[in-house]
Amino acid sequence: MKRFLLVILLSILFLLPLSDAYAQTLSSTSAYIGEGYFELPLCLPGMPADGNCLLYGPAQVIAEMKAAGYAYPPRELPAATPPSELGVMPVWIAKVNLPETERAPIYSSFDDAVAGVNPVSHIAPGTLRYVSYVTRQDHDGKPYVQLATGGWMRAAPIAYTKYQGVEFFENPSTDFGWIVGYQDTESRREPSYAATATGQSYLRGDLVQVYATTETNGVTWYQIGPDEWVSSYMANVVSANPDRPEGVEADRWIEINLDQQIILAYEDGRLVFAASIATGRDPFFTQPGVFQIYEKKELETMQGAFEADRSDFYYLQDVPWTMYYDQARAIHATYWPFGYGYPQSHGCVNLSPGDAQWLFHWAEVGDYVWVHDPSGQTPTDPSLYGPGAP
Repeated sequence: MKRFLLVILLSILFLLPLSDAYAQTLSSTSAYIGEGYFELPLCLPGMPADGNCLLYGPAQVIAEMKAAGYAYPPRELPAATPPSELGVMPVWIAKVNLPETERAPIYSSFDDAVAGVNPVSHIAPGTLRYVSYVTRQDHDGKPYVQLATGGWMRAAPIAYTKYQGVEFFENPSTDFGWIVGYQDTESRREPSYAATATGQSYLRGDLVQVYATTETNGVTWYQIGPDEWVSSYMANVVSANPDRPEGVEADRWIEINLDQQIILAYEDGRLVFAASIATGRDPFFTQPGVFQIYEKKELETMQGAFEADRSDFYYLQDVPWTMYYDQARAIHATYWPFGYGYPQSHGCVNLSPGDAQWLFHWAEVGDYVWVHDPSGQTPTDPSLYGPGAP
């Protein structure tokens, strides 16, 4: 009953004429902000401010976002992660778990391997030694694996990265890239380390769009959202360019950006794929230039050394999805520990298994590979380059 009486009372109050004081207040407010203020509605978000509505509130925020280059409604990159099945290795891999200064013996039987007697061959000492195997058996908590050749040895099966790049459906309208910081990356409200943190954190491998780029105190900053910035130390970013580079004489090519450590694939004027990579570190740079894929191998065993004492010997059995394009330099998968986004190889272009398989099945022998460094820091003199290696 009390609620009913309250409703009646409010209805009467709303029907009463405005008091002179309140009417005078409305009149003075209208004069202050302009005639017709109370006659126009607020613009809806996305509605053009053509004088028929007031650009305030959400509509004003949306207009400012569009002026800064943000799409409305918000639009993701026209891309998607390929099927995770591409990241499944075609072989099982184990790491030789002996000191790198020791030879790794291979035995004819499991019993001999457990007893450590009668080795039939060895893998030389080295810093990076991995083998593929067909079966595993443990003894006293220690793993032993049987190689495809039938021999047995001490080695520990490994897990490998599931990181994958993205497949594009159309050319992106913004720059894009990946977070590469080894620790969680928190964005800033302004392009400065002194700026307030946003509270939004990103993980290594997160894909971001870039709407603006600026430089502050010698550091490049990328705007990845409204009032959200990350530095170039935390993200690698590229601009897709579907125009054929000089020297490329076909409508299919692979671009390798050494500065940003990103690989891109183009076909018929469209970006079709991009991923984070790891190329040659100083002094084993990946050579800039225009090349062509001359051989593809589903599996390839790689071994060798660069130091005179062979202290850096590597033995990598059954490296999958390898494409040679510049002497021994190749685009291939890596199953050994790697941090994509930074130069780390002896000249090859290293990808995650999922990315390597996608590119291997897309590419053809004869496809062009354009390797370049927009920063100009990679040497271009061919005499400085040997054959290259993983």
